[in-house]
Amino acid sequence: MISTATKLFPVWAILLSAVAYLMPQLFIPLKPSLFFLLGLVMFGMGISLKAEDFIRIIKSPLVIILGLALQFLCMPFFAWAISSWLDLPLMLSIGMLLVGASPGGTASNVICYLAKGNVALSITITTFSTLLAVVATPFLSVLYLGKEVDVPAIKMLLDIVKIIILPVTAGVFVNHLFGRFLTSTKHVFPLISVFAIVLIIAIIVALNEPRLGSIGLVLVGAVAAHNALGLLCGYFVPRLFGMDPRTCKTLAIEVGMQNSGLAVALASKYFAASAALPGALFSLWHNLTGSLLAAFWSRTK
Repeated sequence: MISTATKLFPVWAILLSAVAYLMPQLFIPLKPSLFFLLGLVMFGMGISLKAEDFIRIIKSPLVIILGLALQFLCMPFFAWAISSWLDLPLMLSIGMLLVGASPGGTASNVICYLAKGNVALSITITTFSTLLAVVATPFLSVLYLGKEVDVPAIKMLLDIVKIIILPVTAGVFVNHLFGRFLTSTKHVFPLISVFAIVLIIAIIVALNEPRLGSIGLVLVGAVAAHNALGLLCGYFVPRLFGMDPRTCKTLAIEVGMQNSGLAVALASKYFAASAALPGALFSLWHNLTGSLLAAFWSRTK
C-alpha cells in the first residue's frame, strides 16, 4: 500500500498541480506551511542517515567540487545558449539567466531522497552551492547580464540552517539514539515525503498562478530544455569520470534543480515582472520532472 502510493508520486503531483492551478484559493493560505513541510521531510531524511555518511562525503571533496562546477558553469551557459537560440525577449532571457545563476534548491534534497540517491551528498552540495552563491550569483549576473544583483546572503543562509541543517541534524541524532527502535517505522517516511512534496508543488503552482497564465509555449520549451540539459549534464559528466550511478543521479538532481524562488525574487526586485516568469515556471517544471525521475530511479538498481 505505502510502496504503491510512493510509486504514484508523479501522478499525485500532476493531479494536485492541476487542482491548484484551477482553484489556487485552496492552497494560497497554506504558504506559511512551506517551511514546516520541508523541515518535516528533512527530519525524515535525517532518520535514514548517520554522521558517518557526511564524514565520508567530506573526505571525498572531488565529487562536491564537480557538482558545484557543473552547477555554476553549465546552468548559466545553458540558459544563455537557449535564450540566444530561441531569440527570447530581453526580460525572459534575463529570467532564464537568473535561474541558471542560482544555487541548488532545497527540493533537490527531497527528490534525491525519493530517488534513493546519496542524500548526504545532495544536502552537502546544496549547502555549499548556497554559500558559494553569495559570490557566484552576482558575478554571473554581471558576466551575462551586465548588471549586478544583491543576493540576500544572510536570509539564504538562515533558511538553509532552518530548513535543512537543523531538521536533518535532529533526524541523525534521533537515529543515533533510537534507530534500533525505529526500524519498523522508517518505511513510512518516504510516504510522508511524497505527501509533503506534492503539497509543496501545489502551493507553488497556486502562488504562481497569475504568472503561469501568461506563459507562452516558447518559454515552456526553453525552461524544459534548460532543466533537461542540467539533468543530462549532471548525470553523464560524472559518468565520464567513472563515478557510480547513485552518485551520478544525485549530481543530476542537484544540477538540474535550481533555487528558482531566488531567481523570481531577484527578477522581481531588479527587473520587470516578466523577468520572473522563467523562475515561476521552473519552480513547477523541475519539481514535476524531478518527481518522474524519482519514481523511475526508485524502482531501478
